[in-house]
Amino acid sequence: MATENKNLSEYDKTLIPDASKFRFGIVVSEWNDTITEPLFQGAFDALVDNGVLESNIIRWNVPGSFELIYGAKKMQEQMVNAVIVIGSVIQGETKHFDFVCEGVTQGIKDLNVMRETPVIFCVLTDNTLQQAIDRSGGKHGNKGTEAAIAAIKMAELRKNS
Repeated sequence: MATENKNLSEYDKTLIPDASKFRFGIVVSEWNDTITEPLFQGAFDALVDNGVLESNIIRWNVPGSFELIYGAKKMQEQMVNAVIVIGSVIQGETKHFDFVCEGVTQGIKDLNVMRETPVIFCVLTDNTLQQAIDRSGGKHGNKGTEAAIAAIKMAELRKNS
């Protein structure tokens, strides 16, 4: 959970497992791309910073956050060690926000329960555009970076279990 005092981009590299042998899939929503592109870049940069070869990072785009579920399911079939889903849903005037957020959350949870490849949830569900900006490289850092570190740790857990 992001707080005023936590920078989502900070991590202790000495505590991160060796990721040089892992392959990662990143599924990115094209909706709200002014938010999802910086999130992708944060994830990509953190993976590379921790030894992942660029050729071992597969990126797929999907139209919106709801489509992340299917994209992640298909990405799990690509012989990756973990999948990161990146999206941004910003509160509007209708209940659409609630339905999309709940559906995506439950869908990603289901993939994690039913399948062996971990899926890391990097979907911002903010009340305002400014909150999304603050978490995609703004004053709170980059949630994409945090998701990449989680993906490395979960890939290591999967390898060792």
